[in-house]
Amino acid sequence: MKLNQIADNVGARKNRMRIGRGIGSGKGKTGGRGGKGQTARTGVRIKGFEGGQMPLHRRLPKRGFRNTPFAVKLNETNLGKVQGAIDAGLIDIKTPIDVAVMVKAGLMRRAKGGVKLLGDGEFKSKVDFAVFRASKSAVAAVEKAGGTVKILAAAKELDAEPRGKNKRMALAAAKGGNKPKGGEPKAAKTEAPKATEGKSVE
Repeated sequence: MKLNQIADNVGARKNRMRIGRGIGSGKGKTGGRGGKGQTARTGVRIKGFEGGQMPLHRRLPKRGFRNTPFAVKLNETNLGKVQGAIDAGLIDIKTPIDVAVMVKAGLMRRAKGGVKLLGDGEFKSKVDFAVFRASKSAVAAVEKAGGTVKILAAAKELDAEPRGKNKRMALAAAKGGNKPKGGEPKAAKTEAPKATEGKSVE
């Protein structure tokens, strides 16, 4: 195998369709743009345009938020890679392993916001980890080998009392406002048997 013998799979690379080269090509004359008009020209941005009325993507309410600007950017590494670095002598098991040690060992390029430890691969060294997060399988594997995992991320604090929609529902439940829409079911009326003249009712 040589570099000049390496080729891609058959059909992976296709030649660009040449448009406007005669009707026999299948893409001549209008070149796949249909008839005349605005959409046949360049610089057209009418996707979602509804003739001037408020378009659907603006009529619909917007709810929720995205955590993208505030999300903590973490590195992810598996226990198998850490074990490989230990076996290669790049990591000293006598000192706790944190993100700085992993960067120095070449497991990742930069520290970012920390590291999340994942449990893929075989791990047999007794070491102590200090990571931002760790999966349950990773913690179990490290503890099985005799090591410990210290989580640096702050624990999530549960609210002492409900907030927002949950608070409104709790207040409504306390006031008895969570009754069924149909109201309380009416008790079925029981009619006493009517006594008939000259006949005994058993």
